[in-house]
Amino acid sequence: MAEIIDGKKVAADVVEAAKQATAALEKETGVRPGLAVVLVGEDPASQVYVGSKSRTAKEIGFHSVQHTLPADTAEADLLALVDRLNRDEAVHGILVQLPLPAHIDAGKVIQSIAPEKDVDGFHFINVGKLGTGETATAFVPCTPAGAMLLIRRVRGDDLSGLSAVVVGRSNIVGKPMANLLLAANCTVTIAHSRTKDLPAVCRGADILVAAVGRPEMVKGDWVKPGATVIDVGINRIPAPEKGEGKTRLVGDVAFAEAEKQAGAITPVPGGVGPMTIAMLMAATVTSAYRAAGRTPPTF
Repeated sequence: MAEIIDGKKVAADVVEAAKQATAALEKETGVRPGLAVVLVGEDPASQVYVGSKSRTAKEIGFHSVQHTLPADTAEADLLALVDRLNRDEAVHGILVQLPLPAHIDAGKVIQSIAPEKDVDGFHFINVGKLGTGETATAFVPCTPAGAMLLIRRVRGDDLSGLSAVVVGRSNIVGKPMANLLLAANCTVTIAHSRTKDLPAVCRGADILVAAVGRPEMVKGDWVKPGATVIDVGINRIPAPEKGEGKTRLVGDVAFAEAEKQAGAITPVPGGVGPMTIAMLMAATVTSAYRAAGRTPPTF
């Protein structure tokens, strides 16, 4: 049976390291990492995410700022807020929670965030740095950054020559994940819904990352024996066994089948999910260290 990769434990380690780094930076320089989170509208899932991010930031000791704006906020007003945060020296990370209301151009807002404060890693400058292998100075989207840390915990730091398959080509997970694996000297294939004989492609992977958003699409017999399987998917499906109208969370991988084949696998929930907020905190610490002219810690 596969090793179950405990994302909660690794995330807790990252948060603890961020806490210690925050205390050290404030003691040495007087600089306290600052994270500003902006929420527009009342999307329930976004409210949960933002609340969790703000709580973790306070727990670490950040200067934590939350701006909650009404759904009918004008695009110009949101851009003006981002501009103020860009110029605020007490803020080192800016996160605008997506999705935004339909009347606001999300791309325009994201590109208005100063690249050195773009802890989500979505600005074209950070995307370009990652794409050209400048991983030391790029901010990387938090979910693939967290997935990469889990892979290194299992496989070690030397991933040279391993075959990696990323199923999914989104700008938020699939593409940055592939670039991180490339930078680590893996041989990388990006697969997707149009890939011919997807099961055969997946069977060649030493590292298989599923990020397609389709419940339990990756079957057990798609997994190479001993492979490391990283399941980024979070899907809610009916669970009649729990009672009428009840649901449960599953990933993009059929866990019970894949667990029998894999060498190591992330569960859903409790795998990649907890890493996302932890890596956001790590990125904010990194930004604060850079702003203070100090070498950031490694996480």
